[in-house]
Amino acid sequence: MTRVLVTGASGNIGTALLRRLADREDVQVVGLARRPPPPEPPYDDVRWHRVDLGDDNSQAALEEAMVGVDAVVHLVWAFQPTRRPVYLHRVGVGGTKAVLTAAHAAGVDHFVHMSSVGTYAPKASNVPVDESYPHSGMPTSQYSSDKAAAETLLDAYGREHPQGMTVTRIRPGIVMQRDAGAALDRYGLPAYFPVKLLRYLPLLPLDRRFAIPVVHSDDVADALVRVLDQSRGGAFNLAADEPLTREIVADVLGARAVQMPAPMLRSLVSGSWRARLQPLSPGWIDLAFGVPLQDCARAHHDLGWRPSADPHRALSDAVAGMTGNVGTSSPALRRESLPQRLRTLVTEGPVSRRKRS
Repeated sequence: MTRVLVTGASGNIGTALLRRLADREDVQVVGLARRPPPPEPPYDDVRWHRVDLGDDNSQAALEEAMVGVDAVVHLVWAFQPTRRPVYLHRVGVGGTKAVLTAAHAAGVDHFVHMSSVGTYAPKASNVPVDESYPHSGMPTSQYSSDKAAAETLLDAYGREHPQGMTVTRIRPGIVMQRDAGAALDRYGLPAYFPVKLLRYLPLLPLDRRFAIPVVHSDDVADALVRVLDQSRGGAFNLAADEPLTREIVADVLGARAVQMPAPMLRSLVSGSWRARLQPLSPGWIDLAFGVPLQDCARAHHDLGWRPSADPHRALSDAVAGMTGNVGTSSPALRRESLPQRLRTLVTEGPVSRRKRS
């Protein structure tokens, strides 16, 4: 039996991966989470360890969890609070270093790191790029810069340990699923905004140049299982065959698209973020208009992977999850009513500056 340790197993991609592995009698899953979920599907057949990678003292707990592990799938990442960049860096980059160090010390054979399209340098055109494209990130996006810094750790590990673990880098586009709807709402929209209004927006002000790679969580989980089963190393882009465009977003929302240049949109997001009116920092707009489209031929050829969801379906699932307040029993994907969110806003402040949420 193969023992796989999954960090962040209760989150968006982790939940999809657990669903995918639910019927695998040859795989035993060890889950790491800051707040382990209750023993309900798909979280019930998992050996949980409570580990906070934002805690500088997490190493002992990591070492204990690594005992007997054959492969590690490292999914943990923090998207909020955007006003605490040091904390975000500590969880994302520091957490990656801690997990990589513990896995190597435990003699793990295979290390799978969840990177992102955000690790790439800004696009030069809309020609899709393969995995050789520079993974230096975008300096104005902390998410992108930290994803690039985490991959730099993997570069260094490969140079220092040429006979060490097999290392795989998964670089998905923006990942979406219905079960993460409540979390997307909580992290991306103001607490006071009734998310059901998304279905009634008459206009979508967005630059016509908007085009980003997206992928459904279930398709990412499928690729992860293929990587584990085949013990494949290297980097793999994962995205739907076509990008998510302004026209698709407008169609899903039932709104009419109107031209708003990206610099104007960035100014509005920056001003509202600085005024603490909404939780997304302007770096996310830079990311949305700077990430390259992805060539996924390597995943198609080497893994036999193909996406099952197109951009319209992926976004429709996410929007349905947001407007329906859909979540799971996992604390990371929990549901919250509007009154609950307003109460938390008053007692704990906006999500963009809370240390934990």
